[in-house]
Amino acid sequence: MSIEKSIENEITELIVETLNLEDVSPSDIDFDEPLFYDGLGLDSIDSLELSMALSAKYGFQLKSDDPNNKEIFSSVRSLAKHVAQNKA
Repeated sequence: MSIEKSIENEITELIVETLNLEDVSPSDIDFDEPLFYDGLGLDSIDSLELSMALSAKYGFQLKSDDPNNKEIFSSVRSLAKHVAQNKA
C-alpha cells in the first residue's frame, strides 16, 4: 500500500471520528468525492475542526489564509497528497 493510500484511509477515519458522522463509515467515503457541498456535505465549521485534527495528527499547520485551501480540501485524495508532502 502506498503512503498516500494509507493516509487516505487515515483521513477518512479522522473525518468520521472528528466530525461525529454517525451515518457514515470511513469505507463509505470515496477518495475522489468532494468533501463540501454536493459530495460529503461538510461546511466551514467542519473544515476548521478537520484542519485542527489533521494538524495534531500530522504535525503541521493548515493555514486558513492559504490560497490553495479550496484545492487542498477538495477531496480526501487531494488532502492526502498535501499531508504526504507536508507532514512532520
